[in-house]
Amino acid sequence: MDVKKVLYISQEIDPYLTGTPLGVFSRELSQGLQEKGAEVRAFMPKYGAINERRNQLHEVIRLSGMNIIVDDTDHPLIIKVATLQPTRLQVYFIDNDDFFYRHNSAKHETVDWADINDERTIFFVRGTIETVRKLRWGADIVHCAGWITALTPLYIKVKHTDDLSFRSSKIVFSLFNDNFEGTLDHELVRKLKEDGFTDNELKALTTGEGDVDYIKLNKLAIDYADAIIQSAADVAPELIAYAKASGKLFLPYSEDKANAEAYKEFYTSL
Repeated sequence: MDVKKVLYISQEIDPYLTGTPLGVFSRELSQGLQEKGAEVRAFMPKYGAINERRNQLHEVIRLSGMNIIVDDTDHPLIIKVATLQPTRLQVYFIDNDDFFYRHNSAKHETVDWADINDERTIFFVRGTIETVRKLRWGADIVHCAGWITALTPLYIKVKHTDDLSFRSSKIVFSLFNDNFEGTLDHELVRKLKEDGFTDNELKALTTGEGDVDYIKLNKLAIDYADAIIQSAADVAPELIAYAKASGKLFLPYSEDKANAEAYKEFYTSL
């Protein structure tokens, strides 16, 4: 299959959040893919630390306006967009004052504000999927990068596999060293069940002791992805072993990190 359309969903993209390896990787890969002839659309959260005026974000009225229900509460979905030079890559931002409003010049809310991270990731993933559906844009490859995207393979494979935007998509999940300390809210599994998921579909989150931590969340992504990429050198060995044991196509780490040609070949092999 000639890969023509890539939906790139990332936790962060440079220069909108600067100085992080994941952000630099996301910018270089997404722009590199576009330079290689792929049509790329990128999505990330609109963190409070992002300066809208400096980065020339503007709201897309025709895509905004719907509500996403998380744990029986309506949350308005606001979509903003910016153009990343020099390739004129369209970057879409998922925004909502309930989840992405806390300013932090050093990093972003997913690290320093753990109290609503479970609902934040649900909102971000569902908001991204609904926006792509509204765009009526079908992706050959859905590439997810960063733990805040980890629920994406689950939602697409269980709830949206027959949608026009995703029925021909292959899902790739990148493993990074973007670990967070502690666990997500202990009610996360209940909230996902209320969204229609079963115990069996969520077994990666409930296997073993304790609440949902970084390892469990990434294992769930591996369970529902079609392929896994090690995109950082120091990924948790437990996750590497789990990915390899899954029997799915696995691309090991390369020092040539965001090599768009290599990634495009990997996509094509799917």
